[in-house]
Amino acid sequence: MIRNLLRAAFFLFVISETWATADAQTLVLTGGTVYASPEAAPLADAVIIATNGVITAIGSRSEVQIPADIRVIDCTGKTIVAGFWNSHVHFTEPVWRNAGAAPAVTLEAHMQEMLTRWGFTSVWDLGSDPDDSLPLRRRVNSGEVPGPNIFFAGNMFPKGGHPVYIPREVPLPEVATPEEAAKLSRDYLAMGLDGIKLFTGAFMGDRPVVNMEPAVARAAVDVAHGQGKPVFAHPQNKTGVDTVIEAGVDVLAHTASSQSGYTPEQLARFKSQGIALIPTLSLFTTVVLDPAVTERVVAAAVGQLKQFSDNGGVVLFGTDIGFIKLYDTSREVELMHRVLGERQVLASLTTNPATYFKATNKGRVEKGFDADLAVLDGDPLADVRNLAKVTYTIRAGQVIYQKP
Repeated sequence: MIRNLLRAAFFLFVISETWATADAQTLVLTGGTVYASPEAAPLADAVIIATNGVITAIGSRSEVQIPADIRVIDCTGKTIVAGFWNSHVHFTEPVWRNAGAAPAVTLEAHMQEMLTRWGFTSVWDLGSDPDDSLPLRRRVNSGEVPGPNIFFAGNMFPKGGHPVYIPREVPLPEVATPEEAAKLSRDYLAMGLDGIKLFTGAFMGDRPVVNMEPAVARAAVDVAHGQGKPVFAHPQNKTGVDTVIEAGVDVLAHTASSQSGYTPEQLARFKSQGIALIPTLSLFTTVVLDPAVTERVVAAAVGQLKQFSDNGGVVLFGTDIGFIKLYDTSREVELMHRVLGERQVLASLTTNPATYFKATNKGRVEKGFDADLAVLDGDPLADVRNLAKVTYTIRAGQVIYQKP
């Protein structure tokens, strides 16, 4: 019964799979300028060698000997950084339906449009139909459909909190008691999910937001943390944010558009508890038709990002694509750049998520790290908009996107 409910509710379970790479496959990038990390000085005219999906050498052209008879990509005039993370996506669009049998070329084309052409090599999916998503991921991890590394989180809603933007005919797993939340969390993790997402605030249109009780949220969090899994939350309003804090949630999946700013008490708790934030600023440019209202909502969200960052919080890049169709990341980086420096925006895409999600071999361009790379047309520290100008996306030493 629980399995049918999860499928009907568009939530994910996961099977551990390994990204397939060819034996002794070697790729060399030459001539580009490399930022090993957002805080590092640039390394000009660099050579990067990746073998079996791992960076095996990096240095200037005078320092690194290029092997013979291997694939070399000339990156002269380009900038190379670690592959990007999008920490809030959804594989819910019609193109992903029946992904196990759909033509690979169709799936690859939309994967490029949505993710790989923007440099993403790792993503967190926060809610999709497992009948489609699991076959899709198997095909991605086999190399049949070029795509990023995908992590999944299963969702749960407060009792009576069926958001207005999800059709009423779609049954959702609502939890009313701590016991129900704990059981659902255990069921999700037993299926192999990588995390949990709680709707601590559910948007109900012109009716009041329905919030999850802190004790209910805490029960789900305790189960997840007991197994070393992160918990995300959709807060919606101040009460939802307070529940995130009281329950010990790890990541705010959005800024709270109906809250004008975080309180000093909230900021102090964010810092002491190590809570991270996914701003999803561009989302708010797509959901309100009145330009004046849109600007007020966006300004409030940007203000929350500034408060959070100035407070020393970890910021993670995420766009909620799949729910929205604004695949181009230009708007998100430009809005973030209103209050963050170029290096901070780059960190939200690379080192911050790799560190926060304990992906110890990702997020940097260094020897021994996974060869997850984004090759950009220009220097993102000179112009943050260059983060959206991707020439190559490389996952585990394999090119999964090449600019036509």
